[in-house]
Amino acid sequence: MLLRDFISGARLALTSAEAMSPGYPAEESKALVARLCKEVLGVESYTHIIEPGFEIPAIQEPVLQDALRRLLKGEPLQYILGYEYFMDRRFNVSPAVLIPRPETEILCREALALSREGDRALDLCTGSGCIAWTLSLAGLETVGVDISPEALAIASSQPFDGPSPKFLLKDVLEGPSGFDEGIFDLIVSNPPYVRESEKALMRTNVLDYEPSLALFVKDADPLVFYNAVASFAKSLLKPGGHGFVEINEALGEETAAVFSAAGFSEVNILRDFNMKMRVVAFQKRP
Repeated sequence: MLLRDFISGARLALTSAEAMSPGYPAEESKALVARLCKEVLGVESYTHIIEPGFEIPAIQEPVLQDALRRLLKGEPLQYILGYEYFMDRRFNVSPAVLIPRPETEILCREALALSREGDRALDLCTGSGCIAWTLSLAGLETVGVDISPEALAIASSQPFDGPSPKFLLKDVLEGPSGFDEGIFDLIVSNPPYVRESEKALMRTNVLDYEPSLALFVKDADPLVFYNAVASFAKSLLKPGGHGFVEINEALGEETAAVFSAAGFSEVNILRDFNMKMRVVAFQKRP
């Protein structure tokens, strides 16, 4: 099969995929197919244009067709590939963990800007470990915590040389009681923050595939995890230490108020590249 024929057919199929109701937008379909072909075949997004006679190797065609079949059902490409890139590193992913997203890189960059090699960092709700590993590979002594054994298995599987975070099984909502890992210079978290009422705004490739345990909170208590993070920070963050949490863009002011009410200083809301409220930063008073 010619590469150009696969690409045109895949784009059309994805934009009209019934499972996605009504399908991916045209530009997203184009990007998905281009990335699939690049990851499987090693070709560029323009290869089918400058080499119209490019033939897909016979051994690779079933791989592409199987991936397309799964995409048409709504399965995220990252789960099909088994990895996603974050902070210029390739992280293993599975349906046991959220797919790392570019917005979360803002949290990492801000945290690293205020950290020094040898600092101790705590990552609550670590998931794939993308935040914990990013901090650890920058020279921070990092502990990652999650309630899911399956998520911790993925976090521990990341294929990096260098100092590994310490991953621990714990329900963050239980608070810091009994957590004997010492004091930290930095506490970070990307906890569940999507309200159940917001499910109607989400697409099949998230709702049906990414872990609900890591996504959703009850409408009656949408800030429950931020109250838990504040509790950890009050007990385990050293005076002068910093904290960063990713947030629901619709609850930025309310989330910031949690940390202000808990007695933290320098509470600020940071915006992402779309100018949406994305991270709350705070500091423990010296």
